[in-house]
Amino acid sequence: MNQVSNTEDNNKKQKEPFLLNIGLNVIIPSAILMKFSGPEHLGQIYGLIVAIAFPISYGVWDFIRIKKVNFFSGLGLFSILMTGGIGLFKLNREWMIAKETAIPFLMGLAVIVSNKTKFPLVETFLNQILNLEKIDEEFTKHGHAHLFKKNLKTSSLLLGGTFFLSALLNYILAVMTLVGQPGTTEFNESLGKMTALSFPVITFPMMFMVMGIIFFMANSIKKNTEKEIEHFLRQ
Repeated sequence: MNQVSNTEDNNKKQKEPFLLNIGLNVIIPSAILMKFSGPEHLGQIYGLIVAIAFPISYGVWDFIRIKKVNFFSGLGLFSILMTGGIGLFKLNREWMIAKETAIPFLMGLAVIVSNKTKFPLVETFLNQILNLEKIDEEFTKHGHAHLFKKNLKTSSLLLGGTFFLSALLNYILAVMTLVGQPGTTEFNESLGKMTALSFPVITFPMMFMVMGIIFFMANSIKKNTEKEIEHFLRQ
């Protein structure tokens, strides 16, 4: 009975951050920008400020909760601040399109370039979850020396390509969705629409591609070490 209760508690803890993530980063900001940034409600400037306050607050709360920050979350926060800055300073619409394209492109570039350094981003991230040294030792023990490192580099290239595809999708979505100029109600409403559409158009495909990369790694680990990936999870 206690095991069932613990499982339910763990599932609840896993679902809550996901629901908060979607609600505070997508649903609430989109609703504010599309429905409450007109002159009869918050207005253009305050509507934008209130909308971006939710994802920023969530980012700060998440940092306090896990007490960790990484390159990707930092770049995501920078992207949100850029969105607010472009709107508040009423820069050209093209600035927003460039920002939406540049952020995932820089992520992909960073992932691939980091492979040439001593601290590849994919290895740095995975090492927080998995004991990579132990996995590499198991590969070597089973006669597959250097194969795990090769698979990590392949995963880095795949993840970099995923971000590049995201950059292309972001560009297309921004060009097709954004109308008007920053600082106008029309632009705020289109920004809200773009934010809402970004989840099914960009986030879902990205999630499936990342899941494919994880499956590739898990399958390789099981095939070449005869052990499930859970065996290598850090406690």
